[in-house]
Amino acid sequence: MDGWTLVYDRFVPEEEGLREALCTLGNGYFATRGAAAEVSADGVHYPGTYMAGGYNRLATEMAGRVIENEDLVNLPNWLLLTFRIEDGAWFDLRQVEILEYEQRLDVRQGALFRTVRFRDVAGRETTLEHRRLVHMGDPHVCALDTTVTPRNWSGRLEVRSALDGTVINGGVPRYRQLNSQHLVPLQAAPVDDETVYLKVETSQSHIEIAQAARTRVYRSGRLEPVERRLIERPGYIAHEFTVDVEPNVAITLDKVVTFYSSRDRAITECGLEARTAISRQGSFGALLKTHANAWKHLWNRFDIGMKADVPNRHAEHTALVLRLHVFHLLVTVSLHSIELDVGVPARGLHGEAYRGHIFWDELYIFPFLNLRMPEISRALLRYRYRRLPEARAAARAAGCLGAMYPWQSGSNGREETQQVHLNPKSGRWLPDHSHLQRHVNAAIAYNIWHYYQVTGDVQFMAFFGAEMLIEIARFWACLASYNEEIDRYEILGVMGPDEYHDGYPDNGEPGLNNNAYTNLMAAWVLWRALEIFYALPYDKRDELCEKLVVRPDEIEHWEDISRKMKVCFHDGGIISQFEGYEKLEELDWEGYREKYGDIHRLDRILEAEGDTPNRYKLSKQADVMMLFYLFSAEMLEELFDRLGYDFDHGMIPKNIDYYDARTSHGSTLSRVVSSWVLAREDRPGSWELFVEALESDVADIQGGTTAEGIHLGAMAGTVDLVQRCYSGIVLRDDTLWLNPRLPKELRDLQLRICYRGHCLKLDMTPERLEITSLPSMAAPIKIQVRDELHQLVPGETKRVVLR
Repeated sequence: MDGWTLVYDRFVPEEEGLREALCTLGNGYFATRGAAAEVSADGVHYPGTYMAGGYNRLATEMAGRVIENEDLVNLPNWLLLTFRIEDGAWFDLRQVEILEYEQRLDVRQGALFRTVRFRDVAGRETTLEHRRLVHMGDPHVCALDTTVTPRNWSGRLEVRSALDGTVINGGVPRYRQLNSQHLVPLQAAPVDDETVYLKVETSQSHIEIAQAARTRVYRSGRLEPVERRLIERPGYIAHEFTVDVEPNVAITLDKVVTFYSSRDRAITECGLEARTAISRQGSFGALLKTHANAWKHLWNRFDIGMKADVPNRHAEHTALVLRLHVFHLLVTVSLHSIELDVGVPARGLHGEAYRGHIFWDELYIFPFLNLRMPEISRALLRYRYRRLPEARAAARAAGCLGAMYPWQSGSNGREETQQVHLNPKSGRWLPDHSHLQRHVNAAIAYNIWHYYQVTGDVQFMAFFGAEMLIEIARFWACLASYNEEIDRYEILGVMGPDEYHDGYPDNGEPGLNNNAYTNLMAAWVLWRALEIFYALPYDKRDELCEKLVVRPDEIEHWEDISRKMKVCFHDGGIISQFEGYEKLEELDWEGYREKYGDIHRLDRILEAEGDTPNRYKLSKQADVMMLFYLFSAEMLEELFDRLGYDFDHGMIPKNIDYYDARTSHGSTLSRVVSSWVLAREDRPGSWELFVEALESDVADIQGGTTAEGIHLGAMAGTVDLVQRCYSGIVLRDDTLWLNPRLPKELRDLQLRICYRGHCLKLDMTPERLEITSLPSMAAPIKIQVRDELHQLVPGETKRVVLR
């Protein structure tokens, strides 16, 4: 193990779905799952290609009503390249004797490799070598090559290279009762003797997708002409040809594909662009060189160097999995995202879970991007800005002012949350109230504020960020109702991040009152909106006031709410997750573990029993603890003080212990948060949870969910644990604070981060910290290391002894 390569050394059909998700290749424009080139969707394999922003809506009649869902569409399968020997069956790894097998994902150069030596039923032994890329330099290019080497036989090899637009969205079993045929065929035709072309469109959103595929044959490295047969049917086109082969002489099948859509910029028509671009492409080998070079440049910015000791693991395993997480972040959002109108799907571009929608998970993703390539963060925030009109309309429909962003977002920013969801344990379709998670608005505001803290990008705030913050603040001010009896503001009828509780037991109406996380985040948003409002240049503030009709009494109202929001407590300093939480029953945790073993999804278990999690003190994931994840102890003290509540640092471990004992970790995000909040007081416990969180996808600890798409928030969260939590990075008062507290298992850490125009190299051990600002034109910055304040200019290095 070298810290850069994920290796599988045997073929396990039951694990193929997981491996296909983990071996997805992409470039931020589109991504393709790591399915073998010769397979189609079946019970084992699921090839899938997804384009950022490639959504479509379909209606399905269920239980007497029509439900419309929007999905990230599975686009034409460009991978298809298969073969058969003589007139035998088309190659199927499950139908041959596997003599050797290795599949390697090389995250350093962003390429997938597979080597198989097999023996068929006739005793013929063959070596199959496969390479694949989705080009990081040119977002419209992907390629593969397959080398077939007979070992003990000669004869005819029949090859089929295809583009398949007849695919459906069928990757998530629980969605299969919904309509899934999103693609309509438009054109299929040969381009020249070695190239075919396919064009389809989505049925409702009318996004046109064009692919052109050129397939060449090389014998021992020399181009070999072949006579091809064209196979064509609606939505499908292929070339078939026959090659004579002999023992130990390699036949390489080189397939290069171009991919364009009607959403692209600087094009005339996507089909013409695909056909023109394919004529300009080199071989797979030439493309691999330029592709690997693009990845090299990314790793110069995004890599995390570390030396860590993990019991029962190879020394490089932790570094590999961390890099795998960075890799999949860049597969989903990259430099190409800067020019796109896209958000960050919670499950990446890796599968169809959550229908490719954008949730609050970006709260875990932006901090990493902010400090590495803030240009990407800026582009992703503009996805939210462009959907501000839809958020305003949603707020008006709910009887509120301002902007109410949806819990699930897709193409145009309307609420995409499903109306019903399936419990696979009971087989019942249940009402879905998760759209009441209004805290997604606070997450967007938090991301805006922290992007600004990292970059100091006044222009972004003046033209985009401040307007979103003000409109979100207006929404919270409108949602909050004043209670004269207690002289406090309350927020009623919402859901918190926990998700297990969507209402009170024996109450027919959904929603909870005074969720602590929601209330405190609303108060914080109002506070920050006031701060940025007064920090704006006078001319821009006046323009915004006129445009948004911001009145002085409205500003005074925000001030009042931000000082009088209600927070509930119980048991002497425990922040109540919501009002009435203390009245709920305790769950028999040991009894349920003994009965079911895996109790990550207690909500499904309880519903299948005819019960409800609304009756119990339990959480799927962090709720109150999110406060300790997002804010430093000092910031929380300021926030509670502003609200007129007592707060001391001892409340943090007390609340952590209380809620950790009542959390099932039913979300991959939960361990990230728990690890973070424990880092202050219990570094060994934090490291243990960090290691568990690292395994969330690579080991599929939730028992099958990763095959439907990786968990991008958890991946980013583990990277950010190392980047910000263990390094002690805090952004406050126009100063970069560093207070490294490395766990004893983490012996050395190297980072490269961006801050206020500086590129900073950080090198730290438990004993020392070295900070270098690479030469640039940036203005000096302030850096606080524990109790020492430093000014750093470009080209300068500071060294600090930590102990």
